Amino acid sequence: MMKLKKIFRQILCLGIVAGAVGACADKKPVQIIDNITVVDDLVINENSVPIFPKKAALTTDTARRFAIDLPKRCTVDWNNQNVVTVVPEEKIEVVRLEVGDELPDLQVSDYNFKQQTVKQALDKLLDGTDISVVEDGEIIDKVSGTITQGQLTDAVELIAKMGRAYYSYDAVHGEIHLKHRAKWLIKMPKNETIIMALLDAMRGANIRNLLVNWEDKTLIFEGNYQMEREVAKIISDISSKKYMLAWDMDIYRVYPRTDNPIIWMDMLPAFGENNIKMSIPGVVGRALVVGPEVNTKTLQEFLSRQANVVLISQGQFSIPNGWQSRFDIGQCGKEERLETDLVIGAQAKYGDFAGQKKIDAKIVLRTSQGELSSFNIPSSVGDNYVIIGIPTHSFVTTPETLVSPFAELVVFMSPRVISIVEPNKIPDNSMTELAGDALRDFLND
Repeated sequence: MMKLKKIFRQILCLGIVAGAVGACADKKPVQIIDNITVVDDLVINENSVPIFPKKAALTTDTARRFAIDLPKRCTVDWNNQNVVTVVPEEKIEVVRLEVGDELPDLQVSDYNFKQQTVKQALDKLLDGTDISVVEDGEIIDKVSGTITQGQLTDAVELIAKMGRAYYSYDAVHGEIHLKHRAKWLIKMPKNETIIMALLDAMRGANIRNLLVNWEDKTLIFEGNYQMEREVAKIISDISSKKYMLAWDMDIYRVYPRTDNPIIWMDMLPAFGENNIKMSIPGVVGRALVVGPEVNTKTLQEFLSRQANVVLISQGQFSIPNGWQSRFDIGQCGKEERLETDLVIGAQAKYGDFAGQKKIDAKIVLRTSQGELSSFNIPSSVGDNYVIIGIPTHSFVTTPETLVSPFAELVVFMSPRVISIVEPNKIPDNSMTELAGDALRDFLND
């Protein structure tokens, strides 16, 4: 006969069901009979199948974060970086989808409409024809106007646009359908940096439903009349720019090896005063404008003398000249860390700055709790930024932590200028990097 051994324990949360931890309740005590575990009359052994609670029908976290553009955003080739790149100008074309069939070739003359809905105005216009008007959703804007003479297609387009509506014609059923929203396809440039800037600008305008085909470089979005105007403004602005700005970035967490903070003044003898050009204080932290001798490799070598350096995020982002964009550290994070909530925003313009060619930038550090710090940074082409003195404790949300009070965030940013020129001014219509005399001539131009 088997010997029964009862184990009485103080259990806060028990419910080992088929090898998995269950919910807290008044469970029967665990019994072990000849090394066989019994819980609630269920036998638990190495052959048991885990039983898990049902989950809600939500997209899993790793699937939600999937994005084809992340490898493009989250990598930097520091060995092949160019501070100025020349790319050919390319047309950005916008085509409306689902426009339907062509309207009959009819003439319109001496037509007046006043304070009518789009449907009422079109019903009156089409009176006597076999074409009916169908509203796919109520359109309440009132329109007024006069059409002296013109084509039916132009008249319908004008009335729909005045009422902020979109129409499509079904020739089989003889129906004009009116909608609040429409769908467009954007034929984007081939240069991926410009594509990324276009996507970031559209996301910055709160246009979220973007479908990008990276193979044929097209983008599909759906929106209303206001969204159409926002996109048209973005494309017009990007198409008119002669320059774009981009930043390559490394973000580190730095752990001092002693109970002392990093001695940043040691940068002056380490790199030479000529390579530390500006020091800009913020509400939290400080931004240094440094020469090209201070790069990711030399900065890490300097920091490693005093601390352990961990790369927590890396990536790049670009903006049209004068626009603003952002870099999400968590999106390109190496792993889940305290700083993944941090966003680095930039607004910048390249051009004349008190008679000199400068990149005039505003860099902002934000979290979900609000703005952490900001820096206005004027720099020359070829200069880099190093943001120092941001305590890691700025991102700690618990009363206590194991993170050293002297650990800090260090952001290295390397700005680039992208010059957009007419294709006939670029040899073989290819991308050109400027260096040496060519770079000096470009900057002096």
